[in-house]
Amino acid sequence: MDYDIVEKDNKIIIKNMKDFHPKHIFECGQAFRWQVEEDQSYTAVHGGKVLNVKKEGEDVVFSNTNISGFYDIWYDYFDLGRDYGKIKEELSKDPILKEAIEFGEGIRILNQDPFETTISFIISANNQIPRIKRSIELISQNYGKPIGSYNGKKYYTFPSSEVLAKAKEEELEENCKVGYRAKYIVNTSNIINDKEVELDELFKLPTEEAKEILMKLPGVGPKVSNCILLFSLNKNDAFPVDVWVKRVMEHFYFKEDTSNKKIASYAEEKFGNLGGFAQQYLFYYARELGIGRKKK
Repeated sequence: MDYDIVEKDNKIIIKNMKDFHPKHIFECGQAFRWQVEEDQSYTAVHGGKVLNVKKEGEDVVFSNTNISGFYDIWYDYFDLGRDYGKIKEELSKDPILKEAIEFGEGIRILNQDPFETTISFIISANNQIPRIKRSIELISQNYGKPIGSYNGKKYYTFPSSEVLAKAKEEELEENCKVGYRAKYIVNTSNIINDKEVELDELFKLPTEEAKEILMKLPGVGPKVSNCILLFSLNKNDAFPVDVWVKRVMEHFYFKEDTSNKKIASYAEEKFGNLGGFAQQYLFYYARELGIGRKKK
């Protein structure tokens, strides 16, 4: 992909950028460390670096990075080598998805760290996004490494599997507000740290094989495994079914209560290798508009 890039004052500006909107990307359930600022920009940590992202007119401004950092870390992270225009054109053949895409036109799937993503989505099970964000921030503060301040706030890396493998369950539960998931976090961290499951090796495997291996990890079921596959292992055919995706699929495609397994099978057949992209457009559309929510 060719971009009109300007480097200025520790910022990278991409001029007239299409298919990129921070709110759509960071509010569609795929990442939990991006925090919205008063000016509607977003700030987070990835790869040991702090980045702030803001939409200014038709431009996107990446603050606190230079051109080498942008290409070393953020180009891949934001999936900037992919033509989302072609993806949207193909998915828009479905009239329901066409509406969802028009609503969340700036969504991109992030390429996140596999270990951090695994722990994050273990925490996400039967949980709400504000609580998930708080727990991940507390884990980073208590177990990660400080990497300095940005705009007056201190930032920390997400801890390694080696560090979390040594964490005490009761301290995780009490200090990081993860509840019963503390044992899953420690046990999964031990398995990964001991290389009983090597996350980086899963990139090479077909989606179903990688999913079977992930589901051996404590706290990882069908939905969590699909999230890990989609958001960190480049398996774009993965289709996580959470409460919002279940609601929107039932509302538009099934017209009745339907099992998660049946929804996932239908999505695999209907959306194929673009299932993960379809999932993100549908999730954001449903959650922002409350589609399928039962009226009180």
